[in-house]
Amino acid sequence: MFFRILLDVCAPIFLIVGAGWLMDRKFKLHLETLVKLNIYLMVPAFIFTRVVSAELGGTEALRIAGFTFSTIALMFIGSAIAGRLFRMPASEKQALSLASMFYNCGNYGLPLVTLAFGDFAAEVQIFVLATMNVATYTVGLFLAQARGESPGSHRRALMKMLRQPTLYAMAAGLICRGLGVRVQEWIWLWQPFDLIQAALIGFALVTLGVQMSQTKPAPFRAGLWSAMLLRLVISPALAVLLVMAFGFSREVSASLILAAAAPTAVNTALLAHEFGGDVSFATSAVYYSTLISLITTPALVYALKLWLG
Repeated sequence: MFFRILLDVCAPIFLIVGAGWLMDRKFKLHLETLVKLNIYLMVPAFIFTRVVSAELGGTEALRIAGFTFSTIALMFIGSAIAGRLFRMPASEKQALSLASMFYNCGNYGLPLVTLAFGDFAAEVQIFVLATMNVATYTVGLFLAQARGESPGSHRRALMKMLRQPTLYAMAAGLICRGLGVRVQEWIWLWQPFDLIQAALIGFALVTLGVQMSQTKPAPFRAGLWSAMLLRLVISPALAVLLVMAFGFSREVSASLILAAAAPTAVNTALLAHEFGGDVSFATSAVYYSTLISLITTPALVYALKLWLG
């Protein structure tokens, strides 16, 4: 089974990421354009279409959101303890918190849970992704600028949050569901959204490969080891306890635990850069956690498959 997981779940992800890495090495792709296409076009289209057509009920979606916020909060506490234990400077503590709290549930976690557990897991991941985006561009923004020294940083953080289309895509999807609007019958509108969202997983993985290619990581030190431990080991371990506390079914639990073991979100490096944080630490956390996840992910998928029977 372990070999099949490596071949059927992990190999497709790593091959597409590798293709993105090679494409960037050959053609020097423009990363900012790729990221904007993900954030402003593909992810909102994916969230809107999946929320509208999801079989999960509103109560279950709220519980998933509660689970995700709980994971973020526990990771913040863990990073605060690690920062005090290793006597990190303020900027490094900030970067450690961001690297631990916010995980790559989009262009890594979404394809991963889909390949591992199918379309139902992708539905679960929709609400994890939406919640993570809301948290990143609210809590994450204000945490990132809390120690920033640039004038008007609070206002800039608020404006960035309000410009995130994911929030509006999620709201529009929920409104359509609540009012019983059959958007799927509006072919002229639904078909473009559906075509765009279908391209998200492959495009997101290529973008991740380009990001890996263009990252210049710093040498390992205690803070980075703390970030790796929190993000790849402690986070899924706490997720096991949280799914039990929230009373999820095994199918939902497996998807949530696997997503909680995803590497650090790339957006954390962007936040550190924007608000004067430790950019070297943030980008290195993204880079190393993604590389190390090549080892931790197959092992976790194998354990979850055994648990599911």
